[in-house]
Amino acid sequence: MSSLTEDKRFAVLGAGSWGTALAILLAHNGHQVTLWGLPPEVDALNRDRCNKRYIPDIPFPDNLTANSDLEEVLATTDEVLVVVPSHAFRTVVDQIKTINPNIGRLSWATKGLDPSSRKLLSEVAHELLPGIDVAVLSGPTFAKEVAAGFPTAITIASNSESYAKFLAEAFSSDTFRAYTSHDIIGVQIGGASKNVMAIGAGMSDGLGFGANARAALITRGLAEITRLGATIGAHHETFMGLAGLGDLTLTCTDDQSRNRRLGLALARGLTIDEAKAEIQQEIEGINTAREVYFKAKELGVEMPITDQVYRIIYEGQSPREAVKELLHRAHKSED
Repeated sequence: MSSLTEDKRFAVLGAGSWGTALAILLAHNGHQVTLWGLPPEVDALNRDRCNKRYIPDIPFPDNLTANSDLEEVLATTDEVLVVVPSHAFRTVVDQIKTINPNIGRLSWATKGLDPSSRKLLSEVAHELLPGIDVAVLSGPTFAKEVAAGFPTAITIASNSESYAKFLAEAFSSDTFRAYTSHDIIGVQIGGASKNVMAIGAGMSDGLGFGANARAALITRGLAEITRLGATIGAHHETFMGLAGLGDLTLTCTDDQSRNRRLGLALARGLTIDEAKAEIQQEIEGINTAREVYFKAKELGVEMPITDQVYRIIYEGQSPREAVKELLHRAHKSED
């Protein structure tokens, strides 16, 4: 480990599956890590020395502890990584501001948009904490595989090249590789929008439409995501990388994806509430479908797959009818 990152104290805010996996990774890399969550879950984490609910087979290293007192956590840390659901991001960052208004930098691994404003999370962070360095971690990752030490690669995008490099060193290991990027807009748009496409892919597969349809949905989904990103200043090449095509492919094709599983459940005729009860974890794509749908409308960006996923979730459109709508659209060039 480099002298730039050794002996650092990390606070990971959010004790779900992804927050737990990243906390385990950082601890294995030699950092002192505190995992913040709500009192009942923190008590269980410290008692069991693992996250029995989400990652039961991976024990916590000795240098990983859990704490539900955010003020205490922030007072004893060097680096803060936020890994709460996107709908809680603004609230948590506001709490950070109240406790430590002089915080100089902030990172997160949350994928989504702010539901109250449809802003990117970087915009929310700069709104609440003007002038700070920010960084977002994104890419094709399943929490259980990261916690288990399976080979993984991600992208860390930041407005500060030195901060991105610092975090890349802190997270990198023999099995975990972090690339850096300055396209913080593109990395966030890719990480949020792919969840919407994964719901669509799950519905397509659940209806038995086959591999051709899945490949078409992923490809055209990527085109939608790229159009949206380019409209607000992202770089096209970002969407060909880990935070774009990589994350999209993973989430659309593997049943570890909660968003894909939501689509499969909807194809079976379950309601949203029934599917959520079955999956029993945060499904970011439900909120993100609404936020991306309205953001695209505001910007005049054509996103037909997103439109149909939104209508299925929020307007009662049937999955089969949605596919018909997509296939019956006017013919056009792929360019």
